[in-house]
Amino acid sequence: MWQVRPANPDDLQQILDIAGSQSARLSSTLPNTETALAEKIAQSQSDLASQSKDNRPRRLLFVLENTDTGQIAGTAGIDTRAGNGQPFYNYRRDYLIHASHQLNVSRRVEVLYPSHALTDLTLLCAFTLRPELRETPAFELLSRARILFIASHRDWFSNRIVSEIQGVQHNDGSVPFWDSLGRHFFNMDFETADRHSGQLSKTFIAELMPPNPVYVTLLSEPAQAALGEPHPLTQPNYSLLQREGFQTGCYLDIFDGGPVLEARTDSLKTLVTSQQKTLHGSEGPDGETCLISAGEGAGFRCLLTPVAETLADDVKVPVSTWRALNCNAGDPVRISPL
Repeated sequence: MWQVRPANPDDLQQILDIAGSQSARLSSTLPNTETALAEKIAQSQSDLASQSKDNRPRRLLFVLENTDTGQIAGTAGIDTRAGNGQPFYNYRRDYLIHASHQLNVSRRVEVLYPSHALTDLTLLCAFTLRPELRETPAFELLSRARILFIASHRDWFSNRIVSEIQGVQHNDGSVPFWDSLGRHFFNMDFETADRHSGQLSKTFIAELMPPNPVYVTLLSEPAQAALGEPHPLTQPNYSLLQREGFQTGCYLDIFDGGPVLEARTDSLKTLVTSQQKTLHGSEGPDGETCLISAGEGAGFRCLLTPVAETLADDVKVPVSTWRALNCNAGDPVRISPL
């Protein structure tokens, strides 16, 4: 049985193995060094344990675990406030009109403006999954479990939510948008800049990126073609988030030009369709397969299970589900259709 739960220090080596096995980096917020990843896990545990009601940034990391074997097969994160107390940088796509009345010429030119307007919005991040699970229900479980967590801890999160999707990157490691723009100012390759972005203060972005608008027509043709395009390996996640209610906005990733998806938190499909129920047991695996979650903070668990509803509007699930959720009869749970 697959379940999603908060990451803990015992998961460190398996998460490192997942990060190192990715054929393309699918997140700039999942460190791939032991020290940085250990710090991220420790911070997530601390933030989950905190009972504070303030709006301070929290950085949460979850894992997908096979409860039968203990294998960790994926990660998914949430930053309650994008930027985590610092500016969260993107490019905003817009247009300028260049016109001359004397020459009777008017031209609409696309421009990229440096922006940190998305700072402090909730950010879905750190999504990685072993390749063999991309076409299985475990993929949907890992991504959507975060939305059920948000539903159960709604006051931690903002009213708008965003997710950066990795942009175009070729098999030889070249990144068209970065190669045409960023590398001229950073004097480093894409992988190094991306690693710094995930592990260091974001002030280096403001210090090195050009503060002026960038005219898209001055970029290389491959870079122009890559604007707002997702990496092929991110397509399943991109499509799933769109089904959740995310839409492509006018913002781009500042390094690879990938799309930034946006949504109203309270309109997300999983959140809207989720219902709180009272848990009871069933003798067999009867009912519709649903996502089911229980627990708060570090005790959060989410998995897929057959769910049968009673006439009293409670839910019956197999005993194995009880045990995985660390629940007893009469405990509250939250369910959402698969």
